[in-house]
Amino acid sequence: MTQLHTNTTSSITPNTNQAGPSGHQLSATDAVSASEELLEIARLRAADSGLAYTGALYPLEAWSLVDAGVATLVDVRTAEERKFVGQVPGSLHVAWQTGTALIKNPRFLRELESKAGGKDSIVVLLCRSGKRSAAAAEAAAKAGFTQVYNVLEGFEGDLDSQNQRGDVGGWRYWKLPWQQD
Repeated sequence: MTQLHTNTTSSITPNTNQAGPSGHQLSATDAVSASEELLEIARLRAADSGLAYTGALYPLEAWSLVDAGVATLVDVRTAEERKFVGQVPGSLHVAWQTGTALIKNPRFLRELESKAGGKDSIVVLLCRSGKRSAAAAEAAAKAGFTQVYNVLEGFEGDLDSQNQRGDVGGWRYWKLPWQQD
């Protein structure tokens, strides 16, 4: 049985079907403006950090862009991680590495281009902690992807003081939509 987990209190969503921070419905112009602002913040964040890809987004920012239909979310974790840990509904899957040995997927760039709709599409990459997706974003940028962004914190966040994930950032920590088989 699939369980769906959602956050009903997110306030950073430019989706035109939802109310903005002041409680009024966002117009299409406001949604575009908010999305452009988030993308610019992500680009500046990447430039300030010397990243070799377009931008870096926190989970709430990434969800805002995906929910607004501005970006495509691509999960680069293994199929096993998606099945047993959970996944974002509607996200695409292109494994950066496969199997328990985490062998690099030699078809990653071709699959990403095909599934994401081309090298100029706005693509947001997600992994467990943001590290593999950063490596995948760097490889994609080197291969000519012009709008590739990494989700900082990833799906599960960083390790806490007990070496466990889920309590220090991440997609699930922020109560964004996810499901588990």
